[in-house]
Amino acid sequence: MTKDQLISPSRDRSQAAFARAQQLMPGGVNSPARAFGAVGGTPIFIDRAEGATLFDIDGNRYLDYIGSWGPMILGHRHPAIVAALEKAIARGTSFGAPTEAESELAERIIDAVTSVEKVRLVNSGTEATMSAIRLARGFTGRDKLIKFAGNYHGHVDSLLVSAGSAAATLGVPSSPGVTQGTTQDTIILEYNDVPALEATFASRGAEIAGVIFEPVVGNMGVVRPSEEFCDALQQITSKHGALLICDEVMSGFRVAFGGAQSLLGIKPDLTTLGKIVGGGLPVGAYGGRADVMDHILPVGEVFQAGTLSGNPLATAAGCATLKILQDDPPYEKLEALSSQLEAGLQKAAESTGLPFRLARVGSMVTLFFNDSDVNDWNAASQCNTARYARYFWGMMDRGIYLPCSQYEALFVSAAHTEEDIERTIDAAKETLNEVALGSAGG
Repeated sequence: MTKDQLISPSRDRSQAAFARAQQLMPGGVNSPARAFGAVGGTPIFIDRAEGATLFDIDGNRYLDYIGSWGPMILGHRHPAIVAALEKAIARGTSFGAPTEAESELAERIIDAVTSVEKVRLVNSGTEATMSAIRLARGFTGRDKLIKFAGNYHGHVDSLLVSAGSAAATLGVPSSPGVTQGTTQDTIILEYNDVPALEATFASRGAEIAGVIFEPVVGNMGVVRPSEEFCDALQQITSKHGALLICDEVMSGFRVAFGGAQSLLGIKPDLTTLGKIVGGGLPVGAYGGRADVMDHILPVGEVFQAGTLSGNPLATAAGCATLKILQDDPPYEKLEALSSQLEAGLQKAAESTGLPFRLARVGSMVTLFFNDSDVNDWNAASQCNTARYARYFWGMMDRGIYLPCSQYEALFVSAAHTEEDIERTIDAAKETLNEVALGSAGG
């Protein structure tokens, strides 16, 4: 790709659409991750998508490495998922009553994730984590919960403390409106810090209901847990009678069919799911040990409900997606494409002399503008976000749509091709060279 091949896009219509949206919605968006606040400029407005390609309302096309922030593992508008949705919508969009599709999706989740014996469907990942921690507290009769700095578990009040993702991007580790009383039972530790975990349980183990963590972190960029950390989480929670809650909203069905827990060899007491499990529609789930799950109403006393939970469209898309992932698994292809991308980005970044670290687990990848390994939030927070912003816009101008934050993972989909990956690597070489020249010039 040469300079005369840059898409030099007009984004006039997106700019006008954003100006209109700002008059109607706070910040012009319905989720802060869409606002481009970390990279500057105006977000593009999407008209349609197909496979691995996004088309904006100005007519520009982009290779998509966000995939609706993870769910589109098969690419956009997969024919089998579209057909399942068309069939479902012909019957009705919501009944507020049980359907067989809910049981089918539950069966598919239970069959895939070995730690899950029973499951409850909800409407989002946030609802899943909120419900799981309420259940952990109700089951154990304890109040305290451990979470890790830089792990994001949705906008649940008690978990919106030292969160990653948009909270980190916006420089707001705790949100106004989250009361001191709400967060006083949340204990924050550093990810991968085994001694701190051991010390906390040694002093307060009888108070701790559970530990919630991302088995592959995606909300401070991709961070892998150490083997020692995984072992400690499993053993210490079991020893002290606390529940281990594995937040696989992002990694579930993404890094492996059985989730990250199948790769790491851990068996949590509860697992939260979202994104891929709904095939791109709003859905979440939480599940785990049957004896724990049976504490939820109407069997037990822990309250959780939702009018649209398990609605026919979401379950249809989820069932169709999980069926494909099981019957025609794309994971070998995803690994090959992601490995190709990783190697190309590594070589491109090395040639510039820029300090960087590259992290990948399966089809989740992050290029950190950082001169030290990123194993926790302390290290991630040292990234050069201004440099990332220049990289982001350079790639955008070459038709490559990346996460608009240093603290998010990019996702490769089964709709990407080897040619797409090579095009992305070529764009990264040119962009990184421009970033390096800009850095050298101050």
